Amino acid sequence: MEPNCQTVETVPGGVVNRCALRYGLIGLGWLNVALGAVGLVVPGMPTTVFLLVALWAFSKSSERFHTWLYQHRRFGPPIRAWHDHRVIPPRAKTAALAMMTVSLAIMAVTSAWYLPAVVGAVMVPVAVFIVSWPSRPADESRAAS
Repeated sequence: MEPNCQTVETVPGGVVNRCALRYGLIGLGWLNVALGAVGLVVPGMPTTVFLLVALWAFSKSSERFHTWLYQHRRFGPPIRAWHDHRVIPPRAKTAALAMMTVSLAIMAVTSAWYLPAVVGAVMVPVAVFIVSWPSRPADESRAAS
């Protein structure tokens, strides 16, 4: 049920217009969908992270948009893999690591030495996280061994 735009809620520190909050979250969701779409074609820019933020924003503001994103043909599978099993599929890991490597290489060739050094220092822990995170659900991993 859509909140009444006249509804205000008293919270610590003031009042919140629930309708304004809802539309703000919908806007945040669509902004993150757009950033996720850009991440499909721009090396080094993540996709799934933005889509997860969009899914969260839609879950708080619009059941219709939440369902659309969750069931989307292109965006849905990595979101469902993360949501249902907390896994990063091998194909997504490979793509993420490849894009990070390409973007760092481009920066190394086109930028002053300190920019790739700083970006690389951020990328290394992210790459370690990606590589070390499970690729398959725990029950599927045990069955494969």
